[in-house]
Amino acid sequence: MQYNYLVSCCCVKKLPKQVREDLVPLSTDRTRLLIEPAKKPRQRYVQKDGKCNVHHGNVKETYRYFSDLFTTLVDLKWRFSLLIFILVYCITWLFFGLIWWLIAYIRGDLTHQGEENWTPCVENLNSFVSAFLFSIETETTIGYGHRVITENCPEGIILLLIQAIIGSIVNALMVGCMFVKISQPKKRAETLMFSNKAVISARDNKLCLMFRVGDLRNSHIVEASIRAKLIKSKQTKEGEFIPLNQTDINVGFDTGDDRLFLVSPLIICHEINEKSPFWEYSKAQMEKEEFEIVVILEGMVEATGMTCQARSSYLDTEVLWGYRFTPVLTLEKGFYEVDYNSFHDVFETHTPSCSAKDLAAIASVGQLSGLCICEIWQPIQEYNACELTRSTKERKCF
Repeated sequence: MQYNYLVSCCCVKKLPKQVREDLVPLSTDRTRLLIEPAKKPRQRYVQKDGKCNVHHGNVKETYRYFSDLFTTLVDLKWRFSLLIFILVYCITWLFFGLIWWLIAYIRGDLTHQGEENWTPCVENLNSFVSAFLFSIETETTIGYGHRVITENCPEGIILLLIQAIIGSIVNALMVGCMFVKISQPKKRAETLMFSNKAVISARDNKLCLMFRVGDLRNSHIVEASIRAKLIKSKQTKEGEFIPLNQTDINVGFDTGDDRLFLVSPLIICHEINEKSPFWEYSKAQMEKEEFEIVVILEGMVEATGMTCQARSSYLDTEVLWGYRFTPVLTLEKGFYEVDYNSFHDVFETHTPSCSAKDLAAIASVGQLSGLCICEIWQPIQEYNACELTRSTKERKCF
């Protein structure tokens, strides 16, 4: 026992100062126990429901929106889309109705009504209202048979061809916009769930950042993939300030873990290693930093084959250090059941408060001193167990 105590003390002295402060019990100074003032609420870059909180202002080159008119019409709100849908048809009907009335007026069909030896351009067209109704019948191919064009009116035949072609184009554009707008998979993303909080805890003696995703529908997302971004302002060594800088967070791209089989809720894990932006973040430093983690889930809707994307985000205040997610999957008789009442629930667990970089230093010191890492973690993480084999001076962790 005395040998273990001396070795442990020597190891602690070799550790960095910040790690020693985390390992050595704090003094009983009551001023350290005072609650720090809460952070001021910060503006989100991406809302919880996935909407990007960015507005484009002072756009002078508005003509670019009309160069891609179809996408512009699809992106409009429903009330504006329906208004444009009605106006386009009404304007085309009125426009061609006016031209049919002008042809009848110029030819004198309106003044020779009822004359047997007079052949009008359009039979039974005697006013602007009848010309408007004939325009609707022509463009919609209704054909009631009361008003018909005669063969002695070449200008009317040409106008009939033009209206038929333009009417087909209008139908293709408007119906196409409505179909694409109705079949957009935005509503499908509402049944894809993200946990309200992200957590940091140890997995296999490594700190990991985790969040949970789930799908409420029985029709699954095909080829689902997940990725994450760290949104944090930074300043370069040259003094350049980069607001809302985006940094990739590896959630299994190199191992294929980012490809999901999303049948039941899954916990997405980011291992905090030397390539992670959280490599040097301890629990105390994490509470001081201001950042946002944006998570993006993509895949194809099984029913329609269209690509669906769901987004969410976690502010620094929504990342809990030292917590794990409550299990939601249970085995019933003949099937697995998911309890979505516990989807957002977390519970506290023993987790080192120092950074992943310091934990790596602890592990290297433990190897040099013949100690296993769990013995050095013991003051802050007591769920590890060690066995000393005094004859061979070996230590086993399990």
